[in-house]
Amino acid sequence: QEHLVESGGGSVQAGGSLRLSCQASGYTFSSSCMGWFRQAPGKEREGVATIRSDGLENYADSVKGRFTISTDNAKPTLFLQMNSLKPEDTAMFYCASGPWGSPCSTSTRAYNYWGQGTQVTVSS
Repeated sequence: QEHLVESGGGSVQAGGSLRLSCQASGYTFSSSCMGWFRQAPGKEREGVATIRSDGLENYADSVKGRFTISTDNAKPTLFLQMNSLKPEDTAMFYCASGPWGSPCSTSTRAYNYWGQGTQVTVSS
């Protein structure tokens, strides 16, 4: 059974960086999509970045140029490097896995498995 566990969240000042990790067990990244999503208080969960098993990346406009998604297929682990963080990035961040897409979907409905989330708080 697939299991995803996020880590790496925390509190930083605006302009700072964090690296989120998502350790997968009972799962391989082949022929699939992995994604990072976030949910701020009172808002819907939204897609932040996705990566397909062949390496195709996709980013929300709000994070382009600041966030980078990557994987270590050997472990297997999903990462999200977040630079130049802004207060509006404050949210609970979740990793998720789902089927292949062209490109990977940013809709939460497309993803089958979810981690428990890790909190990111950015202060001004």
